[in-house]
Amino acid sequence: MASIEITPEERAELGKALTDALNPLAAAIRSRQSGLSTARMWEADPVDVTLSVLAAWKVVDTEVKQLTARAAATAGSYGANYEQMGAVWGITRQGARKKWPDAVPRPAAAAAKTGGVLELFGGTAELVQDPSSGRWAWAGEGADETCGAAGDGTWYATKEEAAAHAGAFLREHAATLS
Repeated sequence: MASIEITPEERAELGKALTDALNPLAAAIRSRQSGLSTARMWEADPVDVTLSVLAAWKVVDTEVKQLTARAAATAGSYGANYEQMGAVWGITRQGARKKWPDAVPRPAAAAAKTGGVLELFGGTAELVQDPSSGRWAWAGEGADETCGAAGDGTWYATKEEAAAHAGAFLREHAATLS
């Protein structure tokens, strides 16, 4: 993706919109610090007023960083990679990975979350994750051909917990040697 450029007119319009949005926050910060009403903010010492504006920009900067990280994580969840994110941000792939370390799921982490198959004691159980809650369940068939699953509506907090319950089921239903 090519570098994002804005026109001087767009830059001026953006600056005005940001300043207009910032003024109420700066006034509220100044009012809390000085005890003056927000309407009288500009009557205070100019150094104090400008420091209030600077403090408001700091609040905005922090919020923008959080929103940027959220946007990067969203892009990563839809399949964007660090090279693409870096290109959009004007930094390298490594810079993007450093800036947003958790934005792109690692292949092992993604595979671990998708579920898996547990084969024990001659039986098999499948582990599944509920995408909305992130909780885990299992369903399986023991070596003795008995089918089982997590109880009605039972979901486990971790994949390991679901695997432990599935493993216990598979152990109970292991094939017996004659």
